[in-house]
Amino acid sequence: MYTTLPLPGHNSTTNSTCTKNDEFKYPLYSAVFSIVFVVGLITNVVAIYIFTCSLKLRNETTTYMMNLVVSDLLFVCTLPLRVFYFINQNWPFGSTLCKVSVSLFYTNMYGSMFFLTCISVDRFLAIVYPFRSKTLRTKRNAKIVCAAIWVLVLSGSLPTGFMLDSTSNENQNNTTYCFENFSSKQWKAHLSKVVIFIEIVGFFIPLLLNVFCSIMVLQTLRRPQTISRGGKLNKKKILRMIFVHICIFCFCFIPYNVNLVFYALVRTKTLVGCFKESVVRTIYPIALCIARKSQGSSACDVKFSEALQSETSSNLHFSLRTLKAKVFHNESSV
Repeated sequence: MYTTLPLPGHNSTTNSTCTKNDEFKYPLYSAVFSIVFVVGLITNVVAIYIFTCSLKLRNETTTYMMNLVVSDLLFVCTLPLRVFYFINQNWPFGSTLCKVSVSLFYTNMYGSMFFLTCISVDRFLAIVYPFRSKTLRTKRNAKIVCAAIWVLVLSGSLPTGFMLDSTSNENQNNTTYCFENFSSKQWKAHLSKVVIFIEIVGFFIPLLLNVFCSIMVLQTLRRPQTISRGGKLNKKKILRMIFVHICIFCFCFIPYNVNLVFYALVRTKTLVGCFKESVVRTIYPIALCIARKSQGSSACDVKFSEALQSETSSNLHFSLRTLKAKVFHNESSV
């Protein structure tokens, strides 16, 4: 599951003495987004089939994963328009569709982070506090959490997308831009505030939650009393999921979100200098493509592996219940 905050433009508000060197982004975006569209469409359709038709056990985890699939599909459906734009470098589909496409980018990027974080927190509660969290980890509560996430993400992404206007260049055959060439005034008045908000709420908080939950789960799994013959297979899957989650955030989200801060500083002229601008503009498209391409494939791995794990999660719970029963039995016989 792609672009993001407005991409660097040709004739934006940067220093006229600085030479733009990011034209490579157009063939790069076209190739990467084409691949992401094909792979994302196939894998998410397969994921929907698994969750709705072949998955026997449906719990709070599958609720989060279904919402993750919906978030991915919403964005994947806009990718053909983006590929067309980056090939032709002109947006003929109207301002409204441009705004919707920008909004869906934010919805997918940060909605995916939130839903992946929900899966991580749910796993943390199930493994570290399997008995005390039983009443908390329900499908009803998961649906409430998902609804709250959609409200939060859409309340941020829709105003952002619809407050931005596509721009035209009269000197280049009335070329209309989308996803880029936003003015320095827009960046200073609105986009810089958006960056601050999404970096704190949409990135740093989910990152901290994922790291904390992963560390706590790993510590719990290392305890001998949590390992039994019936839970070994489940433990391997849990460790695999932790590894996938950490990879997503470290190799996909961190480079893009860190560069996004510097990109905002360049566009608002807080960070000046041709060399700095050149570095930021060069890294931005590469980090974005890594985030979208890697996120799509890794998130699919999460969906399928978590689906399998949800089928066998009862093994670990059964083992923990058995262990607890044995402990209580031994204590009562002393």
